[in-house]
Amino acid sequence: MAQYDAYEPLEGETVNGRLTLGENIADLAGLTMAHRAYRLSLGDEEAPVIDGFTGDQRFFLGWAQVWRTAYRDAYLTQALKTDSHSPGMYRAVGPLSHIPGFYSAFDVQEGDGLYLAPSDRIKLW
Repeated sequence: MAQYDAYEPLEGETVNGRLTLGENIADLAGLTMAHRAYRLSLGDEEAPVIDGFTGDQRFFLGWAQVWRTAYRDAYLTQALKTDSHSPGMYRAVGPLSHIPGFYSAFDVQEGDGLYLAPSDRIKLW
């Protein structure tokens, strides 16, 4: 919850981690299983590099692109108080920081924006 409580899309207005907890867990679970399925589909092979992006990088970029959104401030203010889903920009980045494959795909290191210490990462399965 604390990770999402810290997201502040508007000055002074944060995501309600308790309200969005179930959906945040669902996003992490879905992304975890989808990435596992993707890796299994490759067998022992690696996906080709296309336009300079590895298969894993394209997988995670696809996830992020799904959640591209634009909100009017008034709507976002209301949604932060009533919607059980985190705003799209946080649905895009929140789960990524818990997925080991994301770290290796983009060489995420301590000090990078989406880095979480291994002890702070959630592992569902």
